[in-house]
Amino acid sequence: MANFEAYQEYQRIDDFEEDSPPGEEDLLVHVPEGLSDSWHHIKNLDNFFTRIYQFHQKNGFACMMLSEFFELFQFLFVVTFTTFLFNCVEYDILFANRAVNHTGPGQNPLDRNKVSLPDAILPSQQCTERIQENSWIIFLLIMATIFWVYRMIKVFCNILSYWEIRQFYIKALKISMDELCNFTWQEVQDRLISLQREQQMCIHKKELTELDIYHRILRFKNYMVAMVNKSLLPVQLQLPLLGNLVFLTQGLKYNFELILFWGPGSLFQNKWNLHPKYKRAGNRLELAQQLSRVILLLGVANLLLCPFILVWQVLYAFFSYTEIIRREPGSLGARRWSMFGRLYLRHFNELDHELHGRLGRGYKPISKYMNSFTSPLLTVLAKNVAFFSGSVLAVLIALTVYDEDVLTVQHILTAITVLGVVITITRSFIPDEHMVWCPEQLLQCVLAHIHYMPDHWRGNANKSETRDEVAQLFQYKALFILEELLSPIVTPFILIFLLRNKSLDIIDFFRNFTVEVVGVGDICSFAQMDIRRHGNPLWMSEGQTEASVYQQAENGKTELSLMHFTIKNPRWQPPQESSVFISHLKEKVHQDAQGGPPTQLLLSEAPLCSSLLSNGSGNEPDNLLASVLAHPVLTASGLPGRDRRFVPPSTAASAAASVLASLSSSHSQLPHASRSRSHVHLPSTHPDSTMYCSDRTIIDSMSGSDSRMKSTTLLSEFASAEMSLHAIYMHEVHQQSSLPHQRTFGQWQNPVPMRELSSNAGSQTHSVHTAVSLSNMPSPLRLGGWTEEEEGDAEEEEILNSGSTPKQDSRSSY
Repeated sequence: MANFEAYQEYQRIDDFEEDSPPGEEDLLVHVPEGLSDSWHHIKNLDNFFTRIYQFHQKNGFACMMLSEFFELFQFLFVVTFTTFLFNCVEYDILFANRAVNHTGPGQNPLDRNKVSLPDAILPSQQCTERIQENSWIIFLLIMATIFWVYRMIKVFCNILSYWEIRQFYIKALKISMDELCNFTWQEVQDRLISLQREQQMCIHKKELTELDIYHRILRFKNYMVAMVNKSLLPVQLQLPLLGNLVFLTQGLKYNFELILFWGPGSLFQNKWNLHPKYKRAGNRLELAQQLSRVILLLGVANLLLCPFILVWQVLYAFFSYTEIIRREPGSLGARRWSMFGRLYLRHFNELDHELHGRLGRGYKPISKYMNSFTSPLLTVLAKNVAFFSGSVLAVLIALTVYDEDVLTVQHILTAITVLGVVITITRSFIPDEHMVWCPEQLLQCVLAHIHYMPDHWRGNANKSETRDEVAQLFQYKALFILEELLSPIVTPFILIFLLRNKSLDIIDFFRNFTVEVVGVGDICSFAQMDIRRHGNPLWMSEGQTEASVYQQAENGKTELSLMHFTIKNPRWQPPQESSVFISHLKEKVHQDAQGGPPTQLLLSEAPLCSSLLSNGSGNEPDNLLASVLAHPVLTASGLPGRDRRFVPPSTAASAAASVLASLSSSHSQLPHASRSRSHVHLPSTHPDSTMYCSDRTIIDSMSGSDSRMKSTTLLSEFASAEMSLHAIYMHEVHQQSSLPHQRTFGQWQNPVPMRELSSNAGSQTHSVHTAVSLSNMPSPLRLGGWTEEEEGDAEEEEILNSGSTPKQDSRSSY
């Protein structure tokens, strides 16, 4: 009996097929008392962690559900309002093409022919008859109703799911809904890791790491980032007259994910496991043909649905952007990060809020860089068009002021509106004659935030070719709208004629770059940030990597992603190879810092450097970054330093190394017991440090709650600045090491077909189980990128139309 009672403390996992790797089907899990019906052994941890993350980023249950319901009503409104406009409005009366005659007792004779809004609206019975007579309208309404019912069911399922997540936050994580907005994601993640020790959410590992959680949330996104990094997806098009274009829209990206990850016939058999047949090289040709058929069917389906999707896209764009264009015509000339730019610039294992915050910080510098390019011919035309339009508009306004009856003249109000729009648009093409730009410095400032830049941009920042390539990452909003409108037409042809040709390469990619991790499942091997398997010798990993050119991530993405993840998650313990790389980088930083400028000198130059780079933010991390970027310019120009002596010339690498070494020294001086819960320490937190003492004084003078929020924000900014310094330093060192390998200025390169590399692949086993070994593949061959040393990949929140800022996380440690 005692044995039976002891056995009751354990529960056998009968549904192991949901989330159990082979060999652990009969695993017995200890369930602590009081938690037996709680959150132990969650079947789908990918979905669970993703919902926890989304719940945090979208500010809780109420905000999420309100957004879901408004999306439902928005779709319903667009469909019903459009149907009403097409069938229930008498436009001949509205446009005064047909006279109306109001008769009745007491009717003013002067108002008998005056048109009112109800005169142009048909009676409900007549409106219904018009709809019933049009079979196309009936068909479209039936399709819209089916889709709306499907969305409504999905919304109610989400309500149940997110209510459970709400209970999880309150009961398991001990975070109330009122306090949710005060917690960073790193703090929520720390509580998740602690909870795993108490009750086994994942039964395959006793403890979860930060990387395990990231892998679950970003499993498919890491694959997408890797495929863009290796130029596998057909998003770069060569068109007659237009030249090289990049085309990646929401619809096209959705189709890629549908084919590869979760659609019928996809490569994954569930959310976390690649189908076993794709891990074997023997039937790769047959699998490629099968994938080609799936792509063809989906392409044909897109072609058949093209008219309906196109109508919806046009209607949605009309209702979304017309009012904005009328109110701010210049908004179409504003820029946003493109879909391709978000993937190209994204690190491996970078969550959405981290990417959005990084790209948000780079928005102003890259806007200034793009605005530094002007067309003299276009400027002359814009000035003259603005003059003529302004002259006519001035006369019309003067006549209106003199006699308001002028507005009753037909088309006068339309002319005033159109002329105003023309003037606003033309003014945007006229540069500020008092502004002086430094393209090279601006592009270096952009690099500090986006972390990736092709080698051939350096020294060519003032060339139109560089500007055109930057524009592919940072496109006009008008171009974004146009691409989304054309997406239903273009997407089927890209799928049928371009993606199908990549079928064998895709099969080989997933086999060669998929690894199985215990407790996580199948992930993209690049997401492990393994320097030995995917490092690039030209990015400070020489002697530490065994990767062939084919196995290397392009543009230093492995190395930069590793540094980014380490800084954002300072408690994470990297594997041995990664630790060796980080230690090697730290040693080199201290070496180069010996010949760099003193940190105090950089701080004293911060105001001047911020002014030189037109940096108006004024906060300490940005000023420090500006001083590192502009210091080489100041020393090269011979400006005197603080001690009135000329400062010896230095580079951005030595300046960045000097600051990073100072940060590292400050960290090492702190006693372990004084470490905050964020485990992040910058010089401002050390009592003997003089760096950023003004901010420390402010923090010390605040109340506990305000001090925590201020400290969290400040630490987050310093963490971003620390990663920016690493990006600058690593790019400078990379440039020095790759000088013999420099390529000529050029566009994107064609990828090497994977089918040429697959025949030599064999199996290998490590601490994680790889699908296929890569060590036997011929090293001279590789997948293409912009160039071999170019940078790789980046979903940003749209800046102009969103007043919210992404949640930042305060984690920084060197």
